[in-house]
Amino acid sequence: MKIDSHQHYWEYSAEEYAWITDDLKVIKQSFLAEDSKKEMDKLGFDYAVAVQARQNLVENDFLLKLAEDNAHIAGVVGWLDLKSSALDEQLAQYASHPNFVGVRHIVQDEPDINFLIQPDFVAGVKKLQEHNLAYDILIFEKHLEVAEKFVQQLPDHRLVIDHIAKPAGIGKGEIDNWAKGMKALAKYEHVSCKLSGLPTEADWKTWKNSDFSPYLEVVLEAFGPERLMIGSDWPVCKLAASYEQAMNIVLEFISKLSQEEQNLITGKNALDFYQLPISNS
Repeated sequence: MKIDSHQHYWEYSAEEYAWITDDLKVIKQSFLAEDSKKEMDKLGFDYAVAVQARQNLVENDFLLKLAEDNAHIAGVVGWLDLKSSALDEQLAQYASHPNFVGVRHIVQDEPDINFLIQPDFVAGVKKLQEHNLAYDILIFEKHLEVAEKFVQQLPDHRLVIDHIAKPAGIGKGEIDNWAKGMKALAKYEHVSCKLSGLPTEADWKTWKNSDFSPYLEVVLEAFGPERLMIGSDWPVCKLAASYEQAMNIVLEFISKLSQEEQNLITGKNALDFYQLPISNS
């Protein structure tokens, strides 16, 4: 069983997706479940985890409906207002849905670099744990030190770093600061990492698979195959790569591992981390 741990879906409108500007015109259209299924079938992927792209509760309803109507969408990482006094009410609304498996906030866009460790935000994330919900950490390389302080405050929570924390130096030979931060985070055994979102962090037109190997080597050594999961970041990946190209960056890299280790990264880890409501077969 193979699981793509990171996909997005949307019915495009300029009002709802203002972040999709003209320079991102490749993705300035609708991308829905049937579109991803065609891409997944080419590489033999069975299931996907849908991850929020809007910070509102409507996004949860939209993604959960897709999951209900499309068997290959195994889980939804939605959005809740983690700093709100209404968080308990929002959790009551969504946490019991079998496909609602986690929450994400677009921390990378917050102007406060210390947003992750604001006490009210941390308190909100802790409430997720009470409902057995995972949390996706979406940050840039510059947030790594803050992220370590964040994970220290949530010692028993299932946490995953999206897009290997978006290293700033891909293709430029700049890796040391990022590697130091990722190795520090990997020391916390409750933290996992997604091998996702890679081509869009490199030069969109000139990247090659070997550009990513030093970064993948770092996270493989630091986290081990037991805490890594593959993700396409489809359709955002289309800015720089096709679905197949984006996934093959990782698939080719892990081909040197044992079949058991490859199976962990391409399926079992996502199944266990998100506790997806599907059988392991």
